[in-house]
Amino acid sequence: MKDEALVDLSELLRGLQPVVRPGSFVMVTTNGETALSALARVEEDEGTSLVLERYKADAFRLEYTTVFAWITLTVHSSLDAVGLTAAVANTLATLAIPCNVLAGFHHDHLLVPSDRVDDAMAALARLSASAT
Repeated sequence: MKDEALVDLSELLRGLQPVVRPGSFVMVTTNGETALSALARVEEDEGTSLVLERYKADAFRLEYTTVFAWITLTVHSSLDAVGLTAAVANTLATLAIPCNVLAGFHHDHLLVPSDRVDDAMAALARLSASAT
């Protein structure tokens, strides 16, 4: 059976099932084209933003300001779902946890400072448990 993408916010929140991806991650920016393989890439007028594993950024001597943990919300969220990003961001914001969201086709991914990953996971568990 095909995994169906959810749009109902209550269902999405109940099924968050966040998982921490192994590793340490950073966001860097480059000017122009780069052959560097990235886990995520965003083209902006000011340059190209890349999410890399920290060891790769270090190997290429790329500058970054924050080391992130990568949390995947394993619930299969529809691209048409409304409110999931806001609910997650608001929950983390109440604890002053910065959160950068990457939306994939099947799942949403959160980059949070590595030193706050346990707090973020606990907050997401509470959010999921409180969903009606």
